[in-house]
Amino acid sequence: MPSHQSPFRQTNLEDREPLPPDPISEVRNQEVVRCLKQVIEPTLKNDIISLGMVRNLRVVEGYIYLRLYIGRHQHDLQTEIQQILAPLTWCKKTYIQVCTIPGVKTTLAISSGKGGVGKSTTSVNLAVALSLQGFKVGLLDADVYGPNVPQMLGLGRAEVKVIETSNGQKFLPLEAYGIKVMSVGLLAEPEHPLAWRGPVLHKIVTQFIHDVEWGELDYLLIDLPPGTGDAQITIVQESPICGVLLVTTPQQVAVSDVRRSIHMFRRVGIPVLGIIENMSYLICSKCGEHTPIFGSGGGKQLSMELHAPLLGQIPIDPLLCNGGDTGAPLTLVNPDSTVGQVFVQMAGAIATTFGD
Repeated sequence: MPSHQSPFRQTNLEDREPLPPDPISEVRNQEVVRCLKQVIEPTLKNDIISLGMVRNLRVVEGYIYLRLYIGRHQHDLQTEIQQILAPLTWCKKTYIQVCTIPGVKTTLAISSGKGGVGKSTTSVNLAVALSLQGFKVGLLDADVYGPNVPQMLGLGRAEVKVIETSNGQKFLPLEAYGIKVMSVGLLAEPEHPLAWRGPVLHKIVTQFIHDVEWGELDYLLIDLPPGTGDAQITIVQESPICGVLLVTTPQQVAVSDVRRSIHMFRRVGIPVLGIIENMSYLICSKCGEHTPIFGSGGGKQLSMELHAPLLGQIPIDPLLCNGGDTGAPLTLVNPDSTVGQVFVQMAGAIATTFGD
């Protein structure tokens, strides 16, 4: 499959900016928001507005339009929304577009403000840790600038198949160590730069969200590109991400970059579920002393600012790097290692959060 083409149908639909709301519609919009804030998602125990599950809300001439981004276990929320909006005397009808990834229960984004902080390494080992705890896990490598997940999982240049389903053509994900994997890197020529731009990039990223036959998954982890460009915004806007895990390193430069990316998630309303600090310290192989090579305190600082837990502090370990190079993640090879235990504990915290 050439890197610059998509195997799927073309579309001529254009995204158009909505007309500015009139005063009456604006007041009604605010009334709808107040009603929707009464709908509580039972797992995260927060309202669907604060969780960013409701997007593209519009009120036009007495009609309510909205998109509802949910997992496979949350379809009852659609009925609850209809019921809570029904008493509005001016409402003629409510149209709800349900946006979900079929078969996927919980979708989590893993993000960083800058490259080089170990985001993909974190994504791979966290996926392994969740799988080791018995969960069905998928990993979507959406880093269009540095798609390294296939190499880190030993997949190399495996060919991606396109299959026919009842819902049209779908990508068939590959599998490594029980984890279902899809990566933009699998569509590119070896050693060639990924130079997708504009509409092609948007289309590729959108189809990687909607046109992959994942099957039944407990968790789908999306490894986002670093920064806040077009690809990141498209993924965040188009996918039912219920929370983001931010990866940083201890130094202030990395922390400052993470702060910039937080604004993107806040625009959509996606909550930050936790902070992961990578390269926190080096463990001396002889005496066991911890040396903070890149400084200290960055993860804790972000945790306090965002009121989000510091899920784990990952030490520097040459075996972690070696595992990525050889396609044998350290958490899989040695889950009892110091690094492995950090990832296992983080996976346990995620499972506790989502009631699994």
